[in-house]
Amino acid sequence: MTRHDAYTMVRRRAVAGGAVAKIGNHSFRGTGITTYLLNEGTLELAQEMANHSSPRTTKLYDRRPDKITQEAIERIRIE
Repeated sequence: MTRHDAYTMVRRRAVAGGAVAKIGNHSFRGTGITTYLLNEGTLELAQEMANHSSPRTTKLYDRRPDKITQEAIERIRIE
């Protein structure tokens, strides 16, 4: 199976499942790295598992800063 075949399969399944966001092969990589780091994994081991030569590349897949907190939502005031 080629990368393109894998991407096509993932996209087809995502659309069939009703996903609105663009989901591809790297979505799984980002989810895996983020979940690992949320569970107290280290960036160094995440880098090794992802086979990245640089921690900067691994940080690109870390989605922890994207998490919206309840505190942030409560700051919104409608007057």
